[in-house]
Amino acid sequence: MANKVWFITGASRGFGLLIARDALARGDAVVAAARNPQAIVDALGVHPKLLALQLDVTKEAAAVVAAHAAIERFGRIDVLVNNAGYGILGAVEETSADEVRRNYDTNVFGLLNVSRAVLPHMRRQRSGHVINISSLGGYQAYHGWGVYGSTKFAVEGLSEAMAQELAPLGVHVTVVEPGFFRTDFLDAASLVETQARIEDYQDTVGAMREFAAGANHAQPGDPAKLARAMLKLADAAQPPLRLQLGSDAVARAYAKHQQVERELAQWKELALSTDFEPAQLVA
Repeated sequence: MANKVWFITGASRGFGLLIARDALARGDAVVAAARNPQAIVDALGVHPKLLALQLDVTKEAAAVVAAHAAIERFGRIDVLVNNAGYGILGAVEETSADEVRRNYDTNVFGLLNVSRAVLPHMRRQRSGHVINISSLGGYQAYHGWGVYGSTKFAVEGLSEAMAQELAPLGVHVTVVEPGFFRTDFLDAASLVETQARIEDYQDTVGAMREFAAGANHAQPGDPAKLARAMLKLADAAQPPLRLQLGSDAVARAYAKHQQVERELAQWKELALSTDFEPAQLVA
């Protein structure tokens, strides 16, 4: 097909809204889902190829209804962008069980709800591309972002397995790892801070809170360029499993690779010493 049908969650602002805008501009059809669909219409206007849907991704039944509405309107779903999510800033110990649970409900279980709703249609088509939005924090953890990063580590693991499971069925999976982009991610509307504060973490997590406040709307990444990159990703005949976006994300990925290589070499002898001896294996 010359034109694609997109299903984008968290589409009322940020990356989701920009991707929806650019996809519509080039003639694609877009199912844009958000808790407040009127915000999508207010931003993009009424468009014959736009279906704005109300969707709380934490509600599995609602995700199924939204996927069926997309099929009824456009007949297929070519690209699913699991974009809905939010950050939580605080030390792991500072994060209450309820704060952790809510973050996982959206960032992990919400992604699973929408994926389970859309994948039956992609399997039927024997085509499609699932794009799961992770973070540079989903590839390398950092102080202050432990719980949020852990949700994105979960997204990374799910994406790897999904890619293997869906490849024989003609469906691609890519996990995208953006660095810091100049969106509203660090605003109160997208970022939650833990209610608890522990003084012992002032030099680490406290410093991160100060950094986040100062970096808000001064991040190096250009969201408009990310949206254009996402369209190129969706058009790729053989898309990657992972795509880092932003110079900071690329630098962090290289740094982690080097760290893992050094540590692996340092502890390789101990690691290999835990196998059964050859004679025991034969026995």
